[in-house]
Amino acid sequence: MSTPLVQIQPPRPRLPEWARRPATHFESLNKLKSGLRTLNLHTVCESARCPNIHECFHRGAATFMILGNLCTRGCGFCSVPKGSPRLHDMRLDPAEPANVARMAAEMKLRYVVITSVNRDDLEDGGSFHFAETVREVTRALPEARVEVLTPDFEGNMDAVARVLDAMPHVFNHNMETVPRLYRRVRPQAKYQQSLDVLRFARAHRPDVLTKSGFMVGLGETTEEVEQLLRDLRAQDVDVATIGQYLQPTRRNLQVAAYATPEQFAHYQAFGLSIGFKMVFSGPLVRSSYMADLVSEQALGEPLGFQPPDTAGRVAPPTHGAVSGGSRASQA
Repeated sequence: MSTPLVQIQPPRPRLPEWARRPATHFESLNKLKSGLRTLNLHTVCESARCPNIHECFHRGAATFMILGNLCTRGCGFCSVPKGSPRLHDMRLDPAEPANVARMAAEMKLRYVVITSVNRDDLEDGGSFHFAETVREVTRALPEARVEVLTPDFEGNMDAVARVLDAMPHVFNHNMETVPRLYRRVRPQAKYQQSLDVLRFARAHRPDVLTKSGFMVGLGETTEEVEQLLRDLRAQDVDVATIGQYLQPTRRNLQVAAYATPEQFAHYQAFGLSIGFKMVFSGPLVRSSYMADLVSEQALGEPLGFQPPDTAGRVAPPTHGAVSGGSRASQA
């Protein structure tokens, strides 16, 4: 009689102290969620299960996620709900641009971050809607700075230009990972296409601050991370953000490794040495986390943030802080 085989999964790496989530603030979380739901708005903070959500919502910060809450892509790292227009009602909400502006005004934001799901089902990728949201926010908050974190629009540079022509102050498009891991991590995207989007943004709007983020802990090597940073600089990208990948649900890719605070400090130092204006690198860094402070520092001296503290958290900058009433965001 044969013994049934038992497949043993390799042990998952333990979550180190420096990658643990910060304190919780449920009252602030629920209050801001209530306001968002009233206007039928979404945040990437909630949909992507960001580890900083309690901290940011407690500060009255959020990254608005437009074009609905269903994404047409299935990236291995992302927990944003997936959808198909054949199976779901994915019509755009015509009131969404005005409602984002209304919510941003109610929050008294001085720095507004807008991102979106991928909408490959739409001919323009949702770029008209995206651009209108930027314009509505600018009309409601003319003194505020606006950062956009866009999809690749399948390489449609007319769509990229449409968003840029709405005059955001910062253009962000994330690379997410090194090219070798794209098939597993970001199967419906192309590494070179994302670089092309960033290069086009610089050429189309030379005045705009360009930015890109990616994760570590998915199986990349130090040499691959350094090459990714070189590739970004070759597109004249100003700012890089680097954070630890944390598995948001059991359906998503497992963590391959946890980068140490020393590794994050090395990536920051390397990025600054090759010409980035700003490199924000740490375990809990996300592409729009503390975005106002990152943007301000990038426009000043090209210095990095302080090294992680003893708990492995990344400290905000020691100079150039935004005056009271400003808001940061994360995505």
